[in-house]
Amino acid sequence: MQKNRNTFSPETFEPRSPGNRTKRSDRADDWNYLDDQLSEDQRWSTWPATEKLMRGPAPYPEFVIEDAGAIDTELGILKTGKEADVFLIERATPEYGTLLAAKRYRGLEERTFTRSSTYTEGRSVKRSRDARALKNGSTYGRLVEASRWADSEWRFLRMCFEAGAPVPYPVQIMGTEILMEFVEDPEFPGAAAPRLQNTHPDPQRLQRYWDQIVAAMLVFARLGFAHGDLSPYNILAAGDRIVVIDLPQCVDLAGNDRGTELLDRDCQNICTWFQSRGLKVDSDELLAELLAEAW
Repeated sequence: MQKNRNTFSPETFEPRSPGNRTKRSDRADDWNYLDDQLSEDQRWSTWPATEKLMRGPAPYPEFVIEDAGAIDTELGILKTGKEADVFLIERATPEYGTLLAAKRYRGLEERTFTRSSTYTEGRSVKRSRDARALKNGSTYGRLVEASRWADSEWRFLRMCFEAGAPVPYPVQIMGTEILMEFVEDPEFPGAAAPRLQNTHPDPQRLQRYWDQIVAAMLVFARLGFAHGDLSPYNILAAGDRIVVIDLPQCVDLAGNDRGTELLDRDCQNICTWFQSRGLKVDSDELLAELLAEAW
């Protein structure tokens, strides 16, 4: 499926029912899920090709469509990054449709894993061939690196979701593409929730945001790691709900020599933003609480 580089526009979508799932009764009469003449921005659902460990934790949320006849339609870009881009996908059958976020790690000629060694210290590579390729920086090694980051994000997403952390539900992984819950703005159904950086919450909501972020960081600490790159730019604010995103670089606090340093940076980034919004918080106190939970 070729990429549609159009920027996502929320005005193109109708409000959706709870769970990001909507009936398809407004589809044209000639809609046929057996029709193999798909447009360039469509593909058959990749769900049937995934195995159990490539799917999210059971029970599956209502918005997960398991129908083998579903079609994925690419609607535009939600976010671009150094290592990956995030696209908006609609997965639909004749009766139902759901919006998903598809994070795709870039092609060989586009990847820039310039910071990876900082975060991957302490992580092992099982196959000696892969380890040699990574060390030599070969074409195959760059493919291994992309898959490694996708696999890492998938593992952390599953782990955090199952532990109760506020992260997007991980729907599936295939190769270097992760499909996950699309986090909507409840005030504008069909539109992506804004980043925390772009919000100006009132004092009550600000306190609720703080409590949720601290709770999320405590979950991470109990699991033995730090986000490693936490900031208001990779936290979504969906109404009263906070959702932490971008987890491929999560740092092993025990196995990475810079683990405590990166955790401290997370604390400072978060506290600086809340302080700028008028909440009295202390990054040193937060760091101490997280380290106590981790050890």
